[in-house]
Amino acid sequence: MKGFWEKYYFRPGNLGYPVFDTAVGRIGVYICYERHFPEGWRALGLAGAKVVFNPSATSRGLSEYLWRLEQTSAAVANEYFVGTINRVGVEPLGDNDFYGSSYFADPRGQIMGGTASDREEEVVVRDLDMGTLEEVRHLWQFYRDRRPDSYGPLAQP
Repeated sequence: MKGFWEKYYFRPGNLGYPVFDTAVGRIGVYICYERHFPEGWRALGLAGAKVVFNPSATSRGLSEYLWRLEQTSAAVANEYFVGTINRVGVEPLGDNDFYGSSYFADPRGQIMGGTASDREEEVVVRDLDMGTLEEVRHLWQFYRDRRPDSYGPLAQP
C-alpha cells in the first residue's frame, strides 16, 4: 500500500520539542516523519537550537525527492544547521531499500561538502561555523519578522 502510515503505527511524543545544552550549543532532534511538518522545526528554533538532527529510516520511492528539499528549507526558514541522517541498505526481513544520502545543511540551505553514499554505510563529519548563525540571523531576520498574531487559524483542525 502506497503512502505514509506512520500515524497508525507510532504514537506522537508528549514532551514538546526539547532542546539539549551541549558543549557546542543547543541541539534539537526532529525524528523521521516529523520532517514533513514545519511547526516542530520552528519550535526547536524558538527554543534556541543551533543544530537540529533529523534521524530517519526512509526508503527509496515516494518521498525521496523531498530528502534534499525539506531539511535544507528548514535550515533556511529557522536559521540553524540541520544534520540529516538516513539508514542505508536493504532491510533483512523486508523489501525496504533505504537510500542513505545523509548530509548537513547550513542556515543558508546549502548542503555542506556533499551527501553520504546512497548505497554504502558512511559517517558524515562536518565543521559547523557557529558564526554563520549570527551572520544569517542578522541578515534575514526571520525570527524578528515572524507574525505569531496570524497563527491562530493554523492550529485549528
